[in-house]
Amino acid sequence: MKKTTEIVKSSGKKVSFSISKLENSLRRSGAKEALIKKIVNTVRDELYQGISTKEIYNRAYTMLQKEGGHLASKYKLKKAIYELGPTGFPFEKFVAAIFANEGYHVAVGKTMSGKCVDHEVDIEAKNETKNHIVAECKFHGEEGRNCDVKIPLYIHARFQDIAFQHKNTLTGYVVTNTRFSKDAEQFALCAGLYLLSWDYPKGNGLKDKIDLLKLYPITVSTLLSKREKQFLLSRDVVLCKDLLHDRFYLDHLGISENRKKRILNEIECLCKIHTEYD
Repeated sequence: MKKTTEIVKSSGKKVSFSISKLENSLRRSGAKEALIKKIVNTVRDELYQGISTKEIYNRAYTMLQKEGGHLASKYKLKKAIYELGPTGFPFEKFVAAIFANEGYHVAVGKTMSGKCVDHEVDIEAKNETKNHIVAECKFHGEEGRNCDVKIPLYIHARFQDIAFQHKNTLTGYVVTNTRFSKDAEQFALCAGLYLLSWDYPKGNGLKDKIDLLKLYPITVSTLLSKREKQFLLSRDVVLCKDLLHDRFYLDHLGISENRKKRILNEIECLCKIHTEYD
């Protein structure tokens, strides 16, 4: 019987290497089956006991980059969300954009009255069917950190104070770029609090919504430098599709026409929006 290879996650936890998980992550990037097989075989041949998930990711990412930049961009989605830091405000705007593209009118950083005190909420969202959402975002800049039960407990208390003032018509959300602990999920389910994380709820987490709505953050780009991404974020260019509308910022950065064409083509491949560079 062949011995399984133990790999080390960013949290430090050791798990068995799963070929199917690697295949699925590559498939979500849009890679063809032949390329997936090639990458999986290469990674599997280079495995050793105790290899980190980061190293496995880097090897797969490098091979995707050689085949097509937009594939690598989509593959790095999870890491790109972490790059929205360090303040967490771009993450709030990113989450607000998801609600807006689901048909909500959104406001970011609004102060709402509660029964006892006023509260500044990260996102307020309303739609035509009178759904009224108040969402709090918890951004972590380091991989491996999960949101434990203390966070939904604290936020639920705030939402209850606000809901009393609004005759209990509010729906409370807690959104994170990482994952929730099991007891956090259990408490939220019992308390009627909605949670949204990278992969929760199953089939409708952040990664699913992003792919469905094609709302990729600007940080997925493999061609923009870290400095250039931070400049764009500081100008509220949070989504790739925002840059297609506000491409003049690339001129402000002094980016050459040839490189600008490559950047916009990469983004167009992700967003499926036609540009003058088609």
